[in-house]
Amino acid sequence: MPSTVDTARPPDLLLAPENQPEGSFLRWLAAEDWCSLLRTGLHGRAFARDEQLPIGPADQDVYIIWDGVVRQDRFPLGAGENVPTVTRFRGRGQLVGEAKLVTDDSAVRTKCLTGTVVIPCRAHDFNLHLRKRPAVQRALLRSLEDRNRSDELVYTMATRPPLERVSRLLAHLADTAGRPDPRADRVRITGPSQKDLAAALQLAVSTTENAIRTLRYHGIVEAGYRRFVVHDVDALRHRAAGNAHP
Repeated sequence: MPSTVDTARPPDLLLAPENQPEGSFLRWLAAEDWCSLLRTGLHGRAFARDEQLPIGPADQDVYIIWDGVVRQDRFPLGAGENVPTVTRFRGRGQLVGEAKLVTDDSAVRTKCLTGTVVIPCRAHDFNLHLRKRPAVQRALLRSLEDRNRSDELVYTMATRPPLERVSRLLAHLADTAGRPDPRADRVRITGPSQKDLAAALQLAVSTTENAIRTLRYHGIVEAGYRRFVVHDVDALRHRAAGNAHP
């Protein structure tokens, strides 16, 4: 039996999602539109770390990520050993499985990198709601456009130096999946490993490790097991912009 459980609505689920990251679907939603979604009977569902979200060909739900971060893998050339994989990270406020809104048999392997709370929505019902409330539809389209532009900046700059690319991804994760440390002026990113970062950027693991080692040497980032602590977000963004020194 899966360890996944249905949960009662967390108290903060009733609040406007103003604390969700910039550019996310929930951040684009107005409070009244969020309430309109809640009135359809949405509830949170908890998944443990390393569990898969059910987004296979036979599944019919899309998911709003309320808390946590997931890794999504697509196989455009088919699954198999040494076959290229497209890897992306999605965090709080994002809607995943969106292809279900246009085709029933879409699939994407989606693994929770942390304990994750999602809000499942039946694709058919969500489409009906989008047609009834154009503002919700605009919020979704805006979030997908923002996500596409972020993906272009973070994942497709193959000609840029590895240090810049790793810095860019870590800065992106700090913005979309990071949590401020209440005891210090720093941001914690929990879930992705150095191997996950290497897969997403299509870099060798050793190359990714060297870039992170440089960031650690300069006191910008601290790395642990499936955890990064960003000590200086501005310096990290400086590196992400291709500048040699903070």
